[in-house]
Amino acid sequence: MMRNKKFTLFIAFLSLSVAGSFIKIPALVGSVAFDSMPALAAAALMSPLAGTAVACIGHLMSAGLSGFPLGPLHFLIAVQMGLLSFCFGLLYQRKFKITAILIFILGNGIGAPLCFWPILGKSAVLAFIPGLAVGAVFNGITAQLLIPRLSPVFNRPNVRIHHENKS
Repeated sequence: MMRNKKFTLFIAFLSLSVAGSFIKIPALVGSVAFDSMPALAAAALMSPLAGTAVACIGHLMSAGLSGFPLGPLHFLIAVQMGLLSFCFGLLYQRKFKITAILIFILGNGIGAPLCFWPILGKSAVLAFIPGLAVGAVFNGITAQLLIPRLSPVFNRPNVRIHHENKS
């Protein structure tokens, strides 16, 4: 029974991530969207591994909706998003909430694009950073506002609804 609940919650966060990938944040790269907010929530409320999976799949959906503007580099970006969500989940669950959000924003907005400096060049990377930083701030702050409100739902014991058979 517990396995079904966890799977259902994972699918709910994944669905929110896919829905968030349709909400684009104006940036030079068209794949910047609200896809990582549900991943951060999953990492904090379920497990860092669940957040990792939601982040990877969510980013690939967002990139696919914008036509994979960076080609196969989006698979590496998905791994970066997964690692950042994993770190966020670990820090958040250990009560380092401010550190978790700062690491995510700095990692996603500045650190992740800097990894592509040798491939894309200085100009492209510096052009990507402002949009990515804004997206990271929006996703991170939205997650920080949402997680405490969802937390009581995750801590509540299972509630069963009995339906009356009216035949």
